[in-house]
Amino acid sequence: MGEYSHVVEQKGWAEIIIDRPERRNALVPPLFSEMTASLKALDQRDDISSIVLRGEGGYFCSGIDLKALQNNPPADWADMPDNNARSMHLALYHCRKPIIAGLEKFAINAGASLALACDLIIGGENAFLQIGEIQQGVGIPMNAAWLKIKTTEATAARLSLMGDRVTSPELLNLGLITECVEDAQVVARCHEIAERLASFPQGATATIKAALVAQRGIDNPEAFFPIQANPGLLTAKMVKN
Repeated sequence: MGEYSHVVEQKGWAEIIIDRPERRNALVPPLFSEMTASLKALDQRDDISSIVLRGEGGYFCSGIDLKALQNNPPADWADMPDNNARSMHLALYHCRKPIIAGLEKFAINAGASLALACDLIIGGENAFLQIGEIQQGVGIPMNAAWLKIKTTEATAARLSLMGDRVTSPELLNLGLITECVEDAQVVARCHEIAERLASFPQGATATIKAALVAQRGIDNPEAFFPIQANPGLLTAKMVKN
């Protein structure tokens, strides 16, 4: 169990839970490292057919924790490398096991890219996804990468240039989430899907996902996800100034 997240193992599948409900599961550099380690460890397990990714306390993720990044005195992790987020996204990309996101309440900015990185997304009927960095004047490297994989340029422009809240019913119409269910049923539905995937022959989910990923036509994922400073850190500096 990490300080900012934890893993719950079930028969044939596992769950990674972001555990910062007091900050609406906002992201900080050590959480990226924990997530990367958990994803890589679970991916190596032959007995794990899929991974559920959700947040504690009924929230998916509110994005980068700007308040924590601006702490004075700085947190003990303040000097961690800026590319921790990129490492996590590469781990998500390379994960051979299907990842099921439980979109409760919201997935905002960096939280949106975390949701879009998942293979299946179950959204609560009142939940929303927001790529709102345009309002802060900063880039969307990870969101842009996943949107390139998951949808058309027109839909990507709708989400990233408007910068507004897009609710689960609209996300479903846009083909960006798998199902829209009652808010209280999101986690249960994710578990139900994970149990279904676990009922298939061992290795089947990895085989099917590999076939889907191969169709992306991305020869070099390392280049696809750009090396640049964490946009959350850039925003924190802007706010400080």
